[in-house]
Amino acid sequence: MDTGFPPTTGAALPADPAQWCREVCLGLPDTSVDSPFGPGAEVFRIQRKMFALLSRNPRVSEHPIVNLKADPDELPLLIANYDWILPGFHMNKRHWITVELRAGGDLELVEGLVEDSYDNVVLGLPGRLKSPLRGAVPQPMERPGLGNPSGRG
Repeated sequence: MDTGFPPTTGAALPADPAQWCREVCLGLPDTSVDSPFGPGAEVFRIQRKMFALLSRNPRVSEHPIVNLKADPDELPLLIANYDWILPGFHMNKRHWITVELRAGGDLELVEGLVEDSYDNVVLGLPGRLKSPLRGAVPQPMERPGLGNPSGRG
């Protein structure tokens, strides 16, 4: 069955997956981190908007989890195809997934999901805040006969 997702590479998560995930998040432009929910949960933000929540689930304490914003159209496919990707724990399940950072998880896929979450949040920022960031929305295309698509001089 073709899921539309690339096959996993088999690259396993490192020995300390929480530290690896933290480094991936902090490697994205203008990312900040805070702990508004207490010492066991780190929130990664771009322009004060959360794109990742790294913590531990009390029900699954043997490995960390990261909540990520996902495309609502891809979300059901991700959950159906990967047993370590779940509906967002304590999040809006239409827009968020929980990724268990455990053996069997795919390094490249998790990194891509973190980057996608960041990009999804950037796309929702006001235009003046997007320009210096990765994933900024491209300028609208000019269409013949329509002039400037923004409607500004």
